[in-house]
Amino acid sequence: MNISELCIRRPVMTVLLSLATVAAGTLAYLKIPVAALPSFNTPVIQVSANLPGASPENMASSVALPLEKEFSTIDGITVISSTNTLGSTNITLEFNNDRDIDKAAVDVQAALLRAQKRLPVEMTNPPSYRKVNPADAPVLIMTMTSPSMDLSQISDYAENLISPTLSTIDGVAQVLVYGQKRYAVRVQVNPGLLGAKNLTIDDLAKAINNANSNTPVGVLDGPRQQLTIYANPQMVKASEYANLVVAQRNGLPIRLRDVADVQESYESVKTLAAFNGERSIALAILRQPTANSVKVVDAVRAMVPQFEQQMPASIKLNLLIDRSKSIRESIHDVNFTLLLTIALVVMVIFLFLKHLSATIIPTLSLPISLIGAFSLMYWLGYSLDNISLLGITIAVGLVVDDAIVVLENIMRHIEDGMDPLKAALKGSREVGFTIISISISLVAVFIPIFFMPGPIGLLFREFAVVVSLSILVSALMSLTLVPMLCSRFLPKAHTVAKEYPITIKFDYYFDKVLKTYETALDWALNNQKKVLQGALATFVITIALFIWSPKGFFPEEDIGQ
Repeated sequence: MNISELCIRRPVMTVLLSLATVAAGTLAYLKIPVAALPSFNTPVIQVSANLPGASPENMASSVALPLEKEFSTIDGITVISSTNTLGSTNITLEFNNDRDIDKAAVDVQAALLRAQKRLPVEMTNPPSYRKVNPADAPVLIMTMTSPSMDLSQISDYAENLISPTLSTIDGVAQVLVYGQKRYAVRVQVNPGLLGAKNLTIDDLAKAINNANSNTPVGVLDGPRQQLTIYANPQMVKASEYANLVVAQRNGLPIRLRDVADVQESYESVKTLAAFNGERSIALAILRQPTANSVKVVDAVRAMVPQFEQQMPASIKLNLLIDRSKSIRESIHDVNFTLLLTIALVVMVIFLFLKHLSATIIPTLSLPISLIGAFSLMYWLGYSLDNISLLGITIAVGLVVDDAIVVLENIMRHIEDGMDPLKAALKGSREVGFTIISISISLVAVFIPIFFMPGPIGLLFREFAVVVSLSILVSALMSLTLVPMLCSRFLPKAHTVAKEYPITIKFDYYFDKVLKTYETALDWALNNQKKVLQGALATFVITIALFIWSPKGFFPEEDIGQ
């Protein structure tokens, strides 16, 4: 007893298995992550280090170079690249595709600890690392504006409330703050006054650092109590710095305001962010290489009401440049194309078979095959994106072939006078090996894509897997569900098929097309040299167009941003 005969004689079991396949595929479809493209990013870690005031040359020699020497000892690194700007260094580490990103992050952290002693002592904040692809655009940008609050206060909320909270969301790699205005006291020295007091810039810097140091002074031990001595409290306002005594000359104190202009300002005055012409603070959310863009954006949007409750009412959060919108719309368009494709395939089957019951049978196997492929996609960790849906759309025409082959062979025996049950048993047994061989040969076409190297291979591997899964599931449905349905619902022999107006009209036009084809075929056989010359010219033109056509990695896309 083969699998087709088992399913024909056990219809309840076959129906339950098909329903289980549909249920599993539906649940998987609801849980499959949604993205624009498959996740094919190579493991990338970005290291950031800051030393305010240092020139790019100093950052390269004293910060980037020691770090790069330590990173070069990590196994699996393919590319180390660094960018040094005023007071900042960004180092990008690219690993092999088979390198686990979490284990690589542990190695990077160990390298940072080893390099800590070789970094400048003035670097108060240690370097940090993130699992992020620097080439990725932010999935969401949000701005913070307020008509009444100072930018330094808004920046404080952005850096200490919103950014740390968003960083805890699963899939968020980094939250960048643009136009940040950290509160700072700016000292603008007057060189003339400084020279008149016989002081140097180093004297001022040393006096300010000593006066604002946060170091323990000592402890007083008594017989009954212990007292900690507090001195030199932290200065936070410009007026406190202005009264600071930086030196003494001829027994008279020289205060900072005597030689410099001390004012409240921002840490950086040469950067800004604006929203509709209004000064603001902008936050850019970057996703991790393997994260789902739509899921990350949804999680960020869910946090916005909580932020609004914790901040003053005058601060407004504005969500801009939402990458999930274009992704959702593109997925919607592909879904519509998929449904349209299924409708066209079903219509073609009906026009040629001319039996409503014979049309319903492959029509039922078609969605079951596609839905069953979704469960395998979820199990393999793939996403619902343009590439996977492209594979599903192309698979529509492939998965229905197996069902039609089985159906046609069973119909042939029924038209010869055989009972539908016996015809289903015999017909499915005859083409069982054929269905298996057809499916394996179709899957074999995509085997080279599985081993294609580089970004192109990583991108289209999901396409090949999805099509292969759909073909294999359709082969299983063709050998199980289709024979069982044929044995129960196909009409018996000598049953007069019902004529439909659409099929009558289709046959009329089809006969016309057939006669036109016969005429064209007769002309081609009588003019073989012209046909060969036309084929050769077509081949040459194809090569020329391939050479002259513009080439690129992806077609240009307008996402309205």
